[in-house]
Amino acid sequence: MPVIDEDFIFAELDHLRAHVKIAVNKRAKRLALRLDSKDRKIRFTIPPRYPIKKARLFLLQNESWVLGNIDKLPPLIPLTHGQIIPVFGHDRRINISYDITLKRTDITLNKNEIIIKTNKDDPTPRLVRFLKKEAEKELTRLTKEKAAQIDKTVAAVQVRDTKSRWGSCGHDSKISFSWRLIFAPHTVLDYVVAHEVAHLQHMDHSRAFWACCKSLCEDYTYGKSWLHENGNELMRYDA
Repeated sequence: MPVIDEDFIFAELDHLRAHVKIAVNKRAKRLALRLDSKDRKIRFTIPPRYPIKKARLFLLQNESWVLGNIDKLPPLIPLTHGQIIPVFGHDRRINISYDITLKRTDITLNKNEIIIKTNKDDPTPRLVRFLKKEAEKELTRLTKEKAAQIDKTVAAVQVRDTKSRWGSCGHDSKISFSWRLIFAPHTVLDYVVAHEVAHLQHMDHSRAFWACCKSLCEDYTYGKSWLHENGNELMRYDA
């Protein structure tokens, strides 16, 4: 894969360097700019062997678009004491109590709070680990439940911190999800799980696939539309 001379591209656009991430993609056929909500940057995709002068001119012509989209990014939501965050569709307040005598961090999820008792100055990594495990448990439960409805077996369920996909299903029947779905309404989790489980039966997006997906959903229309309109909000949680 050829190396792009970023110094040349940013020669007159050094103020964009902190906001633009250049990526050469061998499958790309044209230049493209896309907002990466997780990294809070603009991804500038360049096909291999594309003329660097034309790539630089393209970025220059789209300078206002880049800055405008960066400015419109909403602020991150910190996972700190007192912050209210949605978990499976219910708002919970993060309640952190510090105790130097504790030997480990204990986290409890109840109806209205996430209670954290810790000796750590910053228990955020522990909280993120806890939320990932909670997401994995619920997503695994839903996946197995829906797979059974169509007489399919799931090889494995994994959660990851993906950027562009909320879920994926491989030909090996392994299904992966973004753990950040924990911040979405439960109906949205249900839709994403139904979508990936339907791929166990139809590895395409045919009419038969969508009919299967819809049959597995609590509320297909709401789940799909919410994710389309609000999915980027799930990337705001600073984890």
